[in-house]
Amino acid sequence: MPDAPPPPPRLYDLLLARTTRLPVTLLLIATNALIFGLMLNAGAGLWHSNNGVQLAWGANFGPATQDGQWWRLGSALFLHFGLIHIVMNLWALWDGGQLVERIYGHLRFAVIYFVSGLSGNLLSLVIQGNDAVSGGASGAIFGIYGALLIYVWRERKLLDPHEFRWLFWAGAAFTCVSIGLGLVVPGIDNSAHIGGLLAGALLGTLLGRPVLGDSPWPRWQRGAAGLSWAAAIAGLLTHIPPPSYRWSEEIAARQEIREFLERETRIQASWQDIIRQDRLNAESIQELAKRIEFEITEPYGESLEQFSQLTLDESAPSAEQIESLRAYSEKRREVSQALADQLRARSQFGPTLPHRRGMPPAAPASPDTAGQ
Repeated sequence: MPDAPPPPPRLYDLLLARTTRLPVTLLLIATNALIFGLMLNAGAGLWHSNNGVQLAWGANFGPATQDGQWWRLGSALFLHFGLIHIVMNLWALWDGGQLVERIYGHLRFAVIYFVSGLSGNLLSLVIQGNDAVSGGASGAIFGIYGALLIYVWRERKLLDPHEFRWLFWAGAAFTCVSIGLGLVVPGIDNSAHIGGLLAGALLGTLLGRPVLGDSPWPRWQRGAAGLSWAAAIAGLLTHIPPPSYRWSEEIAARQEIREFLERETRIQASWQDIIRQDRLNAESIQELAKRIEFEITEPYGESLEQFSQLTLDESAPSAEQIESLRAYSEKRREVSQALADQLRARSQFGPTLPHRRGMPPAAPASPDTAGQ
């Protein structure tokens, strides 16, 4: 009997012998872990971070990204919302990255990772629009698995059947389960996952190279994959929903609210000092009227002017508070000016300070507008 043909070489053993180092995968894991640690030090939560922290560090969010901050499509790849989020992502990155980096090479692997992540975040921007603040490496990681599945399927005839079944069906099960969880668990950005997966499959076809055999992948397949990816990106760019408000205007409004509250603290301190003065002579009452105008009326007038100059869409988170504080500042300015005029009018009749119920209550505390 003729000898049985030798079994195909195991892909993993061949890859490990050819490429022992994984600089890109390890660098990505270290960078994500480092940024997560820095965010914890900056006030992010260990188990969950609020949207304000994520936005400050570059999360993907329609009003911010479309307000000239397109770099958020990339920075969002390195942001995670808690310990479980980053541990799961980094485990998946290591599990898939050690194969895909060896299959495609360091540079092509990096291209697949980042372009898939950017593509997934772009699809997220189209689907989520103004409704979600998103971040995480999962879109790029799904791109890695998309490239892996395409490669394993393309080279299936050269692979050991057992290895093919393990690599392909395990990878397919991982992606299907992950996307399925995104359909039932709130807060998971499935659009970034699907966008990254599809982009990774197309890029894996475009950048694929033979490892087990010598036959190059057909050029028409590469060209079709590249054109499909480019057409999909062009289509997404033309279907991004308009932002509900401008992020720069919202940031300016929040800064003005902070400045107002600091100014309000000083005004209240001055007012408490003023009302302690019970009896004054006519000359002192005149000086007190000037002090009210300088320390109370004018600061409220300044706040009113600044609030009135803000351009803020009605749908912005701070719009209602800005309008409330504008009306409050106007009322306080009018009442304090009336009190100063009353003091001057009464100074000729006696040194008694007028009744002290002329000022309305202090400004309401600023609500937390960091999250969306």
